[in-house]
Amino acid sequence: MSRLVVLKRHPKRTLTGLTAALAAAAVAVGSGADFTASSANPSNTFSSGTLSTSNSNDGAAILTASGLKPGGAATTGTVDIKNTGSLDGVFTLTRGIPADTGSTSALSGKLNVTVGDCGLWTGNTPPSCSSPTTIYSGTLSQMGTSGHAISSLGTFSGGDKHRYQFSVSLDPTADNNYQGGTSTVEFDWSATQS
Repeated sequence: MSRLVVLKRHPKRTLTGLTAALAAAAVAVGSGADFTASSANPSNTFSSGTLSTSNSNDGAAILTASGLKPGGAATTGTVDIKNTGSLDGVFTLTRGIPADTGSTSALSGKLNVTVGDCGLWTGNTPPSCSSPTTIYSGTLSQMGTSGHAISSLGTFSGGDKHRYQFSVSLDPTADNNYQGGTSTVEFDWSATQS
């Protein structure tokens, strides 16, 4: 009997034989050896920076003056403001609303205020305040209002610390309407990521 006749009479055997032959061919093709290489970069870590400030007089007044007289000498005080974070920040100074009491007219309208930037600390050495750069000069009541705003104090890099000097005096034009008056105000420092 010829092979074709056998294949025709037993198709299941034929199919099984073909399947076995294909599987053997696949094993023969897939068993070849190849060179391989690989590398990895584990422990990739990411963290965010920080923006924070310190204030050498935090929670306390920068200056207090009593017994002021019209045209009298100015009282001064200093404060150190530092960027204690790792990111650069744009620093600003604003004032709260002055609370005036005790006199007929609001004393804040006759208090002449000057704010000066003495400069940047160098290591542990504070800057001299002998000739600070004036960042505000005007009355306490005008400070922060339209046309008399304290603009940005500039960009502080992480670790930068500036000393600021405040001075206040009673204007020479203050009359009896300001006698016995008191004015209290809050100064606020803030930083925004640059």
